[in-house]
Amino acid sequence: MIALISPSIAQRKIAQNLKERRLQMNLTQEGLSARSGVPLATLRKFEQQGLISLESLLKLMMVLGMLESMVAATKVSQTSFSSIDEVIALETLPKRKRGRKT
Repeated sequence: MIALISPSIAQRKIAQNLKERRLQMNLTQEGLSARSGVPLATLRKFEQQGLISLESLLKLMMVLGMLESMVAATKVSQTSFSSIDEVIALETLPKRKRGRKT
């Protein structure tokens, strides 16, 4: 799959989306910081530059009611099969616990 946006653009868009959600909920930066446990300076840096740790991002998303959507967005989709033979073959293969070396 080809990415249509770069990680830096995605960071800024995510920061902008969360800021808009915060404003929709009538929360100040100070209020969101207090409710989430994310330091105010971290929140300000995130909204301005898009830089934040994953843990802090998840805390903000939890308070903003977006955490479940984030988890759902990372769920691996089920494989579609074209024949019963593909289903049987898949069931006989052990599930991978690690990636392959390249």
